[in-house]
Amino acid sequence: MEFVSIRIITADVARLVAFYERATGARAEWATEDFAELRTAGATLAIGGTRTVPLFAPGSARPADNRSVILEFLVDDVDRVHRNLADVVTDFVAEPTTMPWGNRSLLFRDPDGNLVNFFTPVTAAAKEKFAR
Repeated sequence: MEFVSIRIITADVARLVAFYERATGARAEWATEDFAELRTAGATLAIGGTRTVPLFAPGSARPADNRSVILEFLVDDVDRVHRNLADVVTDFVAEPTTMPWGNRSLLFRDPDGNLVNFFTPVTAAAKEKFAR
């Protein structure tokens, strides 16, 4: 089995894609006006519109309704990313903080309220875990 992507369902695909393009620096690949993917080295973030939900199962997903998942992105310098996103992110949940497990993390919400963690390993053990 291979984990391929995580998909966010949104009422405004263009807005959310633009946000993640700015936040990650990745360019989206659009399949239709209702579906785009942002591919990074480690994973793909898929963004689908509400019109795609009935193709799977009507009512199976609702936009802007997540409070249980954190999208996580490994970045080179979380403090620099924080400064770069200050004019885009309206809801910083936690400023850059070094966590007990050795990552310096920045938590914020995307325009749909999904929790996002940008982090940089800062201890030797955390750096070793994410060494590429």
